Amino acid sequence: MAESQKLIAQNKKARYDYEVIETLETGISLLGSEVKSCRQGGVNLKDSYARFDGGEIYLLETHISPYSHANRFNHDPLRKRKLLLHRGEIKKLYGKIREKGQSFVPLRMYFNQRGKVKVEMALVHGKKHHDRREDIKKRDMRRETEQALKQRR
Repeated sequence: MAESQKLIAQNKKARYDYEVIETLETGISLLGSEVKSCRQGGVNLKDSYARFDGGEIYLLETHISPYSHANRFNHDPLRKRKLLLHRGEIKKLYGKIREKGQSFVPLRMYFNQRGKVKVEMALVHGKKHHDRREDIKKRDMRRETEQALKQRR
């Protein structure tokens, strides 16, 4: 992540549950109160995913907390939000997602250097239980070797 990007939220569980095939930076259509809530860090990407609807891609199950200083016309925390992609990108993704077992999930949400909210989306494939155990074993082995090298110095 570059110095000029301010992280809003991260979906750590996505990398554990899924094998990332491809990542893509997208814009997202938000209301003013949602952007202000993002600046306060009131975003939860856990269990969120993207779905096609009428030639567009929408982000679902993303919780953006209501802004505390907004009036009675505050936003719905779980409303569906449109992802901003070019038509060609949408067509490519539609073809890839139709394949068996692939999904489109957010990995992280951040402000770019121009102050715009961006979402890093990933085309993913679900991991099996034994794949997760192998990842845990690899991580533990790497940690043990790093500690052994550190003690040797």
